[in-house]
Amino acid sequence: MYKYANLNPIAQVGLDIFTDEYTKTENVDEAEAILVRSAQMHDMDFSDNLLAVARAGAGVNNIPLDTLADKGVVVFNTPGANANGVKELVVCGALLAARDIAGGMEWVKENKDDEAINKSMEKAKKNFAGTELKGKKLGVIGLGAIGVLVANIANRLGMQVYGVDPFLSVANAVSLSRDVTLLKSYDELYKISDYITIHVPLLDSTKGMLNTEAFEKMKDGVVILNFARDTLVNDDDMGKALESGKVGRYVTDFPNSKVVNFKNVIATPHLGASTEESEDNCAMMAAEEIRAYLEDGNIINSVNYPNCDAGKCDTQGRITILHKNIPKMIAQFTNLFAGKNINISHLSNKSRGDYAYCIFDIDSASTEDIKNELEAIDGVIKVRIVK
Repeated sequence: MYKYANLNPIAQVGLDIFTDEYTKTENVDEAEAILVRSAQMHDMDFSDNLLAVARAGAGVNNIPLDTLADKGVVVFNTPGANANGVKELVVCGALLAARDIAGGMEWVKENKDDEAINKSMEKAKKNFAGTELKGKKLGVIGLGAIGVLVANIANRLGMQVYGVDPFLSVANAVSLSRDVTLLKSYDELYKISDYITIHVPLLDSTKGMLNTEAFEKMKDGVVILNFARDTLVNDDDMGKALESGKVGRYVTDFPNSKVVNFKNVIATPHLGASTEESEDNCAMMAAEEIRAYLEDGNIINSVNYPNCDAGKCDTQGRITILHKNIPKMIAQFTNLFAGKNINISHLSNKSRGDYAYCIFDIDSASTEDIKNELEAIDGVIKVRIVK
C-alpha cells in the first residue's frame, strides 16, 4: 500500500489513475509521494518516508531540488502537459498587443448607457486601431514543447517565424514547421524580430536575460511576450525600455507591484496553464510518473535525477540505487552481488550532474540484508527493494 499527499488541489482525473493500492493522506510525513502545483516547499521538513515529488506543471522553482536529491527523493515535472494551453494564451497576448482590444472593450463598458453607442463607436474606434500579425517577424527563444507549438501556430497565422535553441532536441526539431527559420544566436533574433516570445527554463544562465543589453539590440517598438518565468526579464530594465519606447508593449503572465505600474504593460494573472485540459493533463502525467517510480522503480521526467526506464521487471527481484555520480560505484555494486552469488539479469545506469541511478534486475528475491549492505557503501543515497 502506498500513501500520497496533495499540497494543492489536483484534478480528480489524475488521482483516478491511482489504484486501490494507493491511499490519500493528510499527513505529509507519512506519504511516500507528494503531488504539488504552486505550494512553496523550500521551508518544509521532509520525512524519511518520502520517495517522490511530482509537480503538476513544468516549473519547479517552488521545490528544493538539491535538498530532495540529497535525501534520495526524486522530483518529477510534467513537460508538455500544459503546452497547448500556454500556446493559445501566447497567441492571445500577441493579438492583445497588436490590437487595442482591451482599450476598446473598456470604452464599451464606459459608454454602456449611451443609447446611441452604435453611432458614437464609429467615431471612437479610430482610437483603438492596431496592426495585424500577418507578415510580422516573430522571434521564439527556446524551442521546447511550448516554443515549438507557438512557432508552428504563428507560422500558420502568416507570421515570419525565427527560433533559437542551442539545446533543440531531435523530437522537437522534427515537430517544428519547415517554414520556421533557425538562427544561431539571440543577437540575430533580437535584430530582426517585431515580436519576441521567450520559452526557456529559469537557470542561472537565463535569469534576467532580457535586459538593457538585449533590448539595445532589438528593433524600436518591439513587443515582448513572457509566458515562461517572471525573472527571465529584468523588471527595472524593462521599465526603462517601455518608458523610452524601445519596447512598445510588454505582455506578461507574471504581474507584480512594479511591473503593473509600467506603461504599455498587458498583464494576466498567471493564466498560462489555467485550463481544464491543462490541469487534467498535468495531473494525469504526474500520477503516472509516481506510479512508474513507486511500482517499478522507473524514472520518467525527473528534474533532479537522471531518467532511467527499465520497463516491467520479469525477474525474481529488482533493486534500485540512488547514488552520487562518482567513480567505481557500479563495480562496488556488482561485486557485492557477485559475492553473494546473485546473478544480475539486467542493469540500467544513468547519471545526471552530481547524481546517478541504478536499476538491478536479479535472478533471486531481494532481501533486506542486500539492501543494508548496499546502503553502507560510501556514496549511496538510497536503496529500494522494488521486487
